[in-house]
Amino acid sequence: MGRIKKKGTAGAAKNFITRTRAVKKLQISLPDFRRLCIFKGIYPREPRNKKKVSKSSTASTTFYYTKDIQYLLHEPLLNKFRDHKALAKKIGRALGRGEAGDAARLEKNLTPKMTLDHIIKERYPTFVDALRDLDDALSMLFLFANLPSTSAVPPKTIALCQRLCLEFEHYLIISHSLKKSFLSIKGIYYQATIQGQDILWLVPYKFVQNITGDIDFRIMGTFVEFYTTLLGFINFRLYTSVGLVYPPKFNAGSDERGGELAAFILEGKGLDSAQTVVNDAVNANGHVPKAITSAAAQAEADKLAELPAPEEETEDSTALVAANGEEESTETIDTFEVTGQDADVLPQPQATGVETSTLFSPFTIYLSRETPRQPLEFLLKAFGCKRVGWDSILGDGAFTTNELDPAITHQIVDRPPLPRESLPAVPDAAPATAGEGADAKPAVGWPRSTVPGRTYVQPQWVWDCVNQGKLQRPDLYSPGATLPPHLSPWVKPKKGQYDPTAPLAEQELEGEAEEFEEEEEQIENGQEAEESEHEKAAPLKLNGKRKSLDVLLDREGSIEPGEGMDVAGSVSESEDEDEGEALTPDEEFDGFSEESESEVSETEEVRLQHQRELEAEARGVPVESLNGNVQPKSKTAEARKKFAKKRREEAEEKERLKMMLPQKKRKLLNRIEYGANKRDKESELLRKKRRKIESVKGGK
Repeated sequence: MGRIKKKGTAGAAKNFITRTRAVKKLQISLPDFRRLCIFKGIYPREPRNKKKVSKSSTASTTFYYTKDIQYLLHEPLLNKFRDHKALAKKIGRALGRGEAGDAARLEKNLTPKMTLDHIIKERYPTFVDALRDLDDALSMLFLFANLPSTSAVPPKTIALCQRLCLEFEHYLIISHSLKKSFLSIKGIYYQATIQGQDILWLVPYKFVQNITGDIDFRIMGTFVEFYTTLLGFINFRLYTSVGLVYPPKFNAGSDERGGELAAFILEGKGLDSAQTVVNDAVNANGHVPKAITSAAAQAEADKLAELPAPEEETEDSTALVAANGEEESTETIDTFEVTGQDADVLPQPQATGVETSTLFSPFTIYLSRETPRQPLEFLLKAFGCKRVGWDSILGDGAFTTNELDPAITHQIVDRPPLPRESLPAVPDAAPATAGEGADAKPAVGWPRSTVPGRTYVQPQWVWDCVNQGKLQRPDLYSPGATLPPHLSPWVKPKKGQYDPTAPLAEQELEGEAEEFEEEEEQIENGQEAEESEHEKAAPLKLNGKRKSLDVLLDREGSIEPGEGMDVAGSVSESEDEDEGEALTPDEEFDGFSEESESEVSETEEVRLQHQRELEAEARGVPVESLNGNVQPKSKTAEARKKFAKKRREEAEEKERLKMMLPQKKRKLLNRIEYGANKRDKESELLRKKRRKIESVKGGK
C-alpha cells in the first residue's frame, strides 16, 4: 500500500498561493509587495477550482502562482525595501525623541536609491519587446504630463513625464515615424510605426483636469516610475540609432515661455545637424533609415549623400521620352476596383513613407490663437512642415509671429466669418518709433480681413490629410463650412456595412432608391395621413348611437336592389340588445343636422363608387375608364413592384434550399442570417438618414 498523500500538498493546491501567505513568505509589507509585483510584471491568477486551491474555503481570496513568488525571493529590490523599512524606524525614533535635525540627516544621507535598470533588461530581452509594450507606457506618461501638481502627483514627476514625452515626439518628427491620428471624445489618438512595430497611444486634450478622490495615485505612481525608466531606455536607443546625442540640450528659459518642442536642441555626433543625416538618407535611399548605431550613422549618411538622387532626370532622357511618345510616370497610386457585387474587396495600396513624410513641406502654416497649438505643431512638423508660426501669446518657438507675413500659404482658423458690425473695435496702435515711421497701421488679420492668396482652413483639414495620405480639398474645410465626417482611420467598413465615405449610389440595394422616392411622394401628397385616418375610422353618431364607418360601408355595399328596409335584425338592434338599452320613441328621430347630412353624402359617394366598380367589372374595363380620368402608372411604382417580386422569389428559393440542409447546419445558417439581417437593417437605416439629408440639401 502506497503512502497516503496529505491534502493540499500536490496538484492545484501546490501551484497557487494566497496573497497573505506570499507577503509573509517575502517578509515585506503589502504596499511593497504591490510595488514589487508591478515592477516584475507579476499579476494575480484565477484558478479553475477555487475549492481545491483554498482547501474548501469559499472566502474571496487573491491567488498567485507559487513559482512567481519563488522567483521574487531572489529579487535585489527586497533588500532595498528592508533598508527603507529600517530607515523609517530610525527616523521615527529620532522624531519621537525630538531630534528633528538627526531625522533630516538620516533621511538625506541614508535613503536607499532604487534603480529599475536590471528589471527592464529582464522583462525585455530585445528592443522589439520593449516597443511592443510601449502603448500603455505612452498613454500613462502623456496623461501625467497634463495633470496639475498636487500632493499625490509631485511636480518633479510631471516635469519628468513632460520631458520624456517631448523627446519621444522629437524622434517621431526626425524619423517621420508617425502614421495616423484621430480626434475622439477621450483625447487624440496617435499611431507610429517604429522598426515594424505599430504603437498606438492616447493624449488627453489640454483642458483643466479635475482630480477626484477615488483615484489610487500610489498604484498609478508605481506604474509611472516603471514607465519613465522604460521610456528613458527607449529614447536613448532611438536617438543613438539615427545619430543623435541623448539627452538633447534643454533650454529652460524657452520652456518657461511655453516653447515645449522648441525648448530642445537636437545635436548629432560629429555633425552640425542630425536632421541633415536623416534628410540625406531619406532623399537618397527612398525611405527612413533603419536603426543603426551612432558610429555607423555618420559613415552611412556620407555614402548615401554621395549617391545621385533617382528622381533627377537629365534633359537628354526627358527629350528621349518625349520623342518616343511614352507617357510620363504619374505619382498617383493604383487602386483595385470591385468587379462584381459579391466579389472580394481587396485592400487598397497606401502611400509610401516618402510621400506622406513630405506632405506639408511646401507650405508655411500659421496657427490662429483659438486653435490647439501643441497637437497641430506636432502633426505638421512630423509630416514635413518646417515653417509653423503662431501668435506670440501661444508660446515661444514660432517660425513667425506676424499674421500678415507674405510667406504664409495656409492659416488654420477655428472661428466662422462674422459680420464686421459684431466684431469688437480694433485697439489703437502703439506709437510708432522713429525707425517704423508715423504711417504705421495696426496689423489686423482674421476674422476682420483675409490676405489675398492665402488658404484658410479648419483644424480638421490637417488630420484628414494625414489619415488619407494626401492633401484634401481646402474648400471643404473653409471657415464656417460643414465639415466632412471625421472617421477613425483604424475602422474599415466590412462588406455590407454602411460606409460614410463612399457615394450613396454604390451602397444602396436594388430598388432602394425607388422605394424612398415612393415614400417621399406619399408624404407630399398626404396619402399616409389619409390612410391613418381611414384605419382609425372615427365613430359616427346616428340615432343617438355611435357606429363605425366600416360597418356602415359594409352594410351599404351588401344591399341589393329590391331589398332595403325589409331586412330584419339590423346592426343597431343587435347592438341595442347587447348593451341592454331600449330606444324611446322620442330618441328614434331627432331631426336632421349638418353632421348627419354630410355623413349621408359620404355614404352616397361610397355607394356610387361601389356601383361603378361593379359596372367596370361586368364590362371588363378599368374603373378609371368609366370616370374618364385614366392615369398612367408611375415608373417608380412599377420598379418597386418588380424589385419586391424579385426579392420575394429569392427569399422563396433560399427557403427551399435551406430545407435541404440538416437541422444542425440549418440552425447555424439561421444564426448567421440573423446577424446579417441585423447589420443590413442598421445600414439601411443609416442610408435612409443620409438620403433624407442629401434631399434636404438638394432642395435648398
